[in-house]
Amino acid sequence: MKLIILASTSPRRKEILSKSGLRFKTVASDYEEDMNAKLPPLELAKFLSKGKAQAVAKRYRNHIIIGADTFITLGKNLLGKPNTAARAKRMLKQISGKSLSVITGFTIIDTGLGKSMSRAVETKVYIKKLTDKEINNYVKTNEPIGKAGAFAIQELGTVIVRKIEGDYFNVMGLPLFDLTQALKKFGVHIL
Repeated sequence: MKLIILASTSPRRKEILSKSGLRFKTVASDYEEDMNAKLPPLELAKFLSKGKAQAVAKRYRNHIIIGADTFITLGKNLLGKPNTAARAKRMLKQISGKSLSVITGFTIIDTGLGKSMSRAVETKVYIKKLTDKEINNYVKTNEPIGKAGAFAIQELGTVIVRKIEGDYFNVMGLPLFDLTQALKKFGVHIL
């Protein structure tokens, strides 16, 4: 079987892909994301994942490359990663009591065959109505800093999530079910 490369240094994506039992290595993609591309969210996710995968694919022959990109939307607005406590508080107030869409695009490239495919997966996340005290206490943990949407579902942020509709792993950054199904088209079978 061809060596699989995850075009990401995200510890979460590595952890998720490891659950599949696949042997792979991670390689950082030097792709420069353009979140301002005028595309609908699902298309933007596929576009960004393709850019990441292609940047790594140029360096490897006869490999299978997986690139992914995840972001959160609230209505028509993309939610970024707050880099200060003040921004995290504002974002948490913004998402309090609302439903969000977590969208991950992934691209698989077989560099030996020149074959590729891109998909996007959307998961709905419902955030509970947060009090100012809850927001302040959560921000004090520093967890919301640098996290898309100002929360991490796999950590303490799970207590602010009322429910989800869709793939839990997608919310963490890699829709494992859809990815493993797509990998079958590249001759990679998990079970």
